[in-house]
Amino acid sequence: MGRHDSNSSRRQFLAALAGTGGAMLLAPNHLLAAQASPPEPNPPDIDPRVEEIVSKTIAVDMHNHVAIQSIRLPAVKNPADAKPDPDIDLAGEIKRSGFSALCQTYDLDHDWNRTTVEPGVYEKYNIQALAFEDRLLARNNMRRALTLKDLQTAHSQHQPTIIQSAEGAHFVEGRLERVEEVYKRGLRLLQLLHEADDLVSPLGDVYTSDNPHLGGLTPFGAQVIKECNRLGIIVDMAHATAETVKGALKASTKPLLVSHTGLMKETTNADMRRRLISKESALEVAAAGGVVGVWWRLSGSVKEYVAGVRSMVDAIGVDHVGIGTDTYLIEPNGRPGTDRTWPDLNGRFFYAVAGEMLKQGFAPNEIGKIGGGNFCRVFGKVTAGHA
Repeated sequence: MGRHDSNSSRRQFLAALAGTGGAMLLAPNHLLAAQASPPEPNPPDIDPRVEEIVSKTIAVDMHNHVAIQSIRLPAVKNPADAKPDPDIDLAGEIKRSGFSALCQTYDLDHDWNRTTVEPGVYEKYNIQALAFEDRLLARNNMRRALTLKDLQTAHSQHQPTIIQSAEGAHFVEGRLERVEEVYKRGLRLLQLLHEADDLVSPLGDVYTSDNPHLGGLTPFGAQVIKECNRLGIIVDMAHATAETVKGALKASTKPLLVSHTGLMKETTNADMRRRLISKESALEVAAAGGVVGVWWRLSGSVKEYVAGVRSMVDAIGVDHVGIGTDTYLIEPNGRPGTDRTWPDLNGRFFYAVAGEMLKQGFAPNEIGKIGGGNFCRVFGKVTAGHA
């Protein structure tokens, strides 16, 4: 799920809560960057302690939608209707945010009238979305990180990178071989579910469904998870019901992510609560070695966001919490989005969050774990032995 499309809608949302061909891009590690680029200079007002933490951390946003709203879903029903690609400074915006990498996510089922979508359409959109990502990376002289070593190399050379992610596996449509097809295109993180069911072979119950009807994870959903394990793709269980998450933990031999959520106890809003995770479910994810990402939607400021991070740490431990903003790197008007998540955030998301974490008593090594170290542990374990 992407962020709200304007500051106005964000304020309304918070007020409501208060009331209740990718082959050319799949280069080996040593080709991630032709030459190291210098780190971007920081404004003089950045705390040296924060600057040191950021410089040492492979900081990863576990769920970010890079595209501006007009191309959020680059797929088109008729190729003749396709618009020219916008000129997005992906590398520059990632550097300015303080992140080393984004789990760069596209979704296929957000903007279309799902009642008129027929089998085969989501696969067509998926191919178009990956092709758009290929072009975007090529224009920015960037490559996907396929392994932990790729992330480490990119960070050491001050080169931003992405982990390719898809929000929803609707394109699979009962054909398990399609998981390997997207793996070969560079996808390394698959969020099993989003808003709609797979039209051919549903994978599990979605938490926003008014009528969960599948009994949790389906047998075919379990097959998809096992195939991801085999190939080296991280499985993300965001948007899944607690019963679906429980089934995924039984099916998977590798740690899982819940990339963007918060604790149910943080709100009494009924619609929001079903989008959140219980402490019990989060502990089950942590016990299996996984990571739960904290998103922005329960907070109206950097201070409140870090308080939410603290709540998650207190619930499941510092080794199992990460950052999953669920924001747009660039907003519809072309301005930075992630760096303007809250009214008090005036750029450089991770710098601001790391600074506030210091103020709220987090140690530098804890900030490093939450900022990206925990994700890197999972990414390394899942992709070990793969290229």
